[in-house]
Amino acid sequence: MNATSPPRHDARGVIRVTLIVCACAFLFGFAMIPLYRIACEHVLGIKLEGGPSTAKAAQAVAVDTSRRVRVQFVANVNSKLPWTFVPELNRIDVHPGELTEVWFDAANTSAGPIVGNAVPSVAPNTASAFFNKTECFCFTEQLLVAGEARRMPVRFIVDPALPRDVTELTLSYTFYENTEATRRVAETVPASSDAGRPADS
Repeated sequence: MNATSPPRHDARGVIRVTLIVCACAFLFGFAMIPLYRIACEHVLGIKLEGGPSTAKAAQAVAVDTSRRVRVQFVANVNSKLPWTFVPELNRIDVHPGELTEVWFDAANTSAGPIVGNAVPSVAPNTASAFFNKTECFCFTEQLLVAGEARRMPVRFIVDPALPRDVTELTLSYTFYENTEATRRVAETVPASSDAGRPADS
């Protein structure tokens, strides 16, 4: 009977390997969250919502009224995306530390629904770590049906730790079509939808 039974140490080895694999998978699942946040915030310059408390964090920042920083806004649309996209203000002067809200306008000029994603950037690049977005349309996909226009807010804080020799920043956005999301939406939303179009007088 002993000759046909598998050695106990082999069973223990299988269990050990199984436990190690499970532990690695568990840790990988948790590691993906901070890695995703690092990629968005430090590589793409996107400050994600859902932190401990964006409102409390904003209140905790002291406003530096001794200086102003000019923030310019640039809006671009990829050539393959039939949208218009413009900032409502070309520039604004802010005190570092104060919460500021600005608006951008987008409109779908095509005959069908389109999903777009906005990719932000901050210049100069060395100042991007000091530009904190607390709310932004770039955090999520934007669906506009045929003819629809939308006002979209951006709320941000320029960190008071921004070096004093930096007196001007540029926040740029480029909208690209999310072709896969557009395809999914087109299967459920009629291409001739009049949503968003002004009513005839």
